[in-house]
Amino acid sequence: MAELDRLEHWLAPLLAQLQPQQVNRLAREVARELRALNSAAIRAQQGPDGQAWEPRKKQLRDARGKIKAQRQQAMFIKLRNASHLKAQAQGASAVVQFVGRTERIARVHHFGLRDRVKPGGPDYDYPARPLLGFAEGFEERLKERILAHLSAR
Repeated sequence: MAELDRLEHWLAPLLAQLQPQQVNRLAREVARELRALNSAAIRAQQGPDGQAWEPRKKQLRDARGKIKAQRQQAMFIKLRNASHLKAQAQGASAVVQFVGRTERIARVHHFGLRDRVKPGGPDYDYPARPLLGFAEGFEERLKERILAHLSAR
């Protein structure tokens, strides 16, 4: 968090020179890049910091009770899509968040909370699998993006 405070102090005088629509455009670009980085981390089945998630618990039987083939399926395939993982710009703020019903599912997995496996099913303590965050070196990429945006105007 201290890195973000330093970045904010470095960025404030630069943003003061821009028009509001330019600031909004820059915030939208930053949000899109952050969404792409987080989506790539989810695709790689790891947290934003690069640490691999705890693997999914193996399912031995399907819904009808038959023994299933032991093939591990990737987690959060649909959550990483842009329809669920939204990137928004609100003034000078860039926001990346899950929306709708997926927000609750993502919160449970991100923080490792207790939830029902399915409606009416058993409760399960999910392991923490961080979905959103800042990757290593994101601050430098953000600085480069801002400087490129400022030099292009």
